[in-house]
Amino acid sequence: MHESEIETIAAIATAPGEGAVSIVRVSGPGSLAIADRIFRGKAPLPSLRPGGSFVHGIIEGPEGVADEVILLIYRAPHSYTREEAIEIQGHGGSAAAKRILRAVLESGARMAEPGEFTKRAFLSGRIDLVQAEAVLDLIRARTDRAAQSALEQLSGGLSGAFNALYDKILTTCGDIESTLDFSEDDLSATLIDDVASKLKDIGTEFKTLLHSWDEGHILRDGATVVIAGRPNVGKSTLLNALLGKERAIVTPIAGTTRDTIEEQTTINGYLVRIVDTAGIRDSSCLIEQDGIRRAMTMLTQSDLTLYVIDGSLPYNQEDELTLKKLQKNKTIVVVNKTDIKINDTVRALAPDWSVLYISAVRIEGFEDLKKGIIQHLGIHEEAPHRATISERHRYLLVSAHKDLVESLMILSETNADPSLAASRLRMALETLGTVTGRIYHEEMLNNIFSRFCIGK
Repeated sequence: MHESEIETIAAIATAPGEGAVSIVRVSGPGSLAIADRIFRGKAPLPSLRPGGSFVHGIIEGPEGVADEVILLIYRAPHSYTREEAIEIQGHGGSAAAKRILRAVLESGARMAEPGEFTKRAFLSGRIDLVQAEAVLDLIRARTDRAAQSALEQLSGGLSGAFNALYDKILTTCGDIESTLDFSEDDLSATLIDDVASKLKDIGTEFKTLLHSWDEGHILRDGATVVIAGRPNVGKSTLLNALLGKERAIVTPIAGTTRDTIEEQTTINGYLVRIVDTAGIRDSSCLIEQDGIRRAMTMLTQSDLTLYVIDGSLPYNQEDELTLKKLQKNKTIVVVNKTDIKINDTVRALAPDWSVLYISAVRIEGFEDLKKGIIQHLGIHEEAPHRATISERHRYLLVSAHKDLVESLMILSETNADPSLAASRLRMALETLGTVTGRIYHEEMLNNIFSRFCIGK
């Protein structure tokens, strides 16, 4: 698009509410001309100043002085969008920022759409689509680990892995297509074997990337950990102890918790959504029955279940029946009330389950419990911070990997047709290209950038 056809956009870049400073961001070919119209400060005019300059002055709008500001000047391509750009730093608070923005808009800019600044950074080639998504991940990060992972992605680590996969498939596809000029009788079995071996290695790299989704899901969204068990085993006490505050009501009366109670906390730097549920038992109370139904539903949706057993009582057959409905690799059997008595029959009755002993009242055994939670979520704490794939990446990787596998199956046939194998690899390349944005369409970009805030 010609520069004269590119609109100049503007938006408030700081969060609403009170603060020390508010920032209005302007980007596009008309940015400096707009600054000349509304900014009053020492000569020379903003359009005559070099990039990297900042100058003190005032912004004049339709209603007079809008605010006292600092004006920052960015010359293309040395800006976030690689366009001519300015940033106006005024006093904090929504009123001052809105007055400045109004002056900018009435001087020729239009209001930016959500994520449009980052979208322009992508379209200008400053960042790829994976890095653009990392910007959103960084904004939404709620733990240091999530922020570090987003920074790794923003630096290009994940993009490099996708690009390497793309290039390897492209090269292998070229190897196959080089055989298309020969008759079927002249096809080299050695070449086919070599290509098949390369595709198997590439498939292993696909699986490595796909395995990072589990950790990425937890980093971005947090893990859902459900506390379940029979009434009065100490589920609510455990919730309060993990949160470090009294969130759930605790009484000796069985069935006190009738509905799910959800709270967020961090465990060893990972965001965890802990859900306390109604005690699982036969009940004639309609309200309690509905709470138990919700508890069972949450168990099917959780990343991990902490199934709590009263360690001061004999192992209950109802516990055994409930455990049969749970997945062993997604469940920790938590034997509570060890301050009263330790139930030694649990390990004998559940030998294949992960069992931990705690006292929720005295907060004993919690270090082992937290380590167990992290391990069962599939997180390796000793591993270095790394970028992880998102749900969008996972979906596209699965699709591309399917085409790669089908290409490999075609090559394994007795009368292998290299054109069909190459066609499948081209389909994998097209899918993989949409991950980083080598291949894109407007609807896809709108879907991604619409999740951003205005001003980013």
